[in-house]
Amino acid sequence: MMSSMLTKLLGDKKEWKSMEARAAVLPRDYRIVYDEIKKYMWRFTSGDGMDIVEILKELLVMFESAAAQGKAVLEVTGDDVAAFCDEHLRGAHPHESYLGKLRTTLNQDVHRRL
Repeated sequence: MMSSMLTKLLGDKKEWKSMEARAAVLPRDYRIVYDEIKKYMWRFTSGDGMDIVEILKELLVMFESAAAQGKAVLEVTGDDVAAFCDEHLRGAHPHESYLGKLRTTLNQDVHRRL
């Protein structure tokens, strides 16, 4: 039991490091938005956080593909990055008022950094 849990934790850590390495080589605008999305989404994690890791993994693949096609990141997410995140988080956020504040902060942070 302990052995399988340790194997899973180490595997998850290795996968996370691999994802972070892939994100690090994205074009600058994608890295900025990916980092801001991570900060936003971690606020909605449940349990061990694997729910958010799965969403981030999908977004990373999407970003890599779009970057390879020469698209700007906001062509992928739209100007409302928070709404883009919310579509991927559907059902993960229990409080709309808190969500509204987080959405506003995310959009301000992305546009300030770009």
